[in-house]
Amino acid sequence: MPAILETHDLSKAYGPFGALQSLSISVPKGSVYALMGASGAGKTTTIKLLLNIVPPSAGTASILGVDSRDIGPDVLSRIGYVSENQALPARLRVDQFFDYLRPCYPRWDFDLERELRTNFRLPPTRKIGALSHGMRLKLALAGALPFRPELLILDEPLSGLDALARDEIIASFIGRDREMSILISSHELDEVERLATHVAFLHEGRLLFQGSVAELQEHARSLQPPPMIDAAGRASLRSVFIAMAKTALHR
Repeated sequence: MPAILETHDLSKAYGPFGALQSLSISVPKGSVYALMGASGAGKTTTIKLLLNIVPPSAGTASILGVDSRDIGPDVLSRIGYVSENQALPARLRVDQFFDYLRPCYPRWDFDLERELRTNFRLPPTRKIGALSHGMRLKLALAGALPFRPELLILDEPLSGLDALARDEIIASFIGRDREMSILISSHELDEVERLATHVAFLHEGRLLFQGSVAELQEHARSLQPPPMIDAAGRASLRSVFIAMAKTALHR
């Protein structure tokens, strides 16, 4: 499948600290690509480089066919973004937030907006600043989907949520429009496993593996010591990542 974003030897250093080292990944169009790793592995740094929030120290990245260093409003209008630390206008009510967003996107899907607001039980007259962490994340997601982005980037979207909120957010992607590609960074391996079609594991700024979930299962058989296998003969993302990280630590 064609790639919706790619990186080639992408690196970022802050002084002597190498936050990301020679990352080369390819995210197929229409995939749910999970960028996995512990906190500090380089996941958020990768997203900042892709969106040209920070410049690379070396290497290149392209997103929607454009060099990441050259992306402008036309490309950004085709990308949705949701982060656990996303800043939202605290003084606006929920309904005012959507009133603000709609004119910005000619392709805004009013039916999808209504569906998401109903499913997430977003109170229309509540000020955003008075919402819980979980409700703010739902609001951010409900604002990122109705304009039908080609690429949706989710940076730790499940962090700090209770089990019910996680299930509601994950359910919003089941049966989704396959024209939309998703890049999701997370350390919540068990939850993301329900969504991912492709996986990349980062450890201390280095790529340990990337490929489809089927390729990951094949790779898991070659690891020593092998990860835990369930009754269906499959290894969980968590067990594979732990096995890879232990191998990397002993190199």
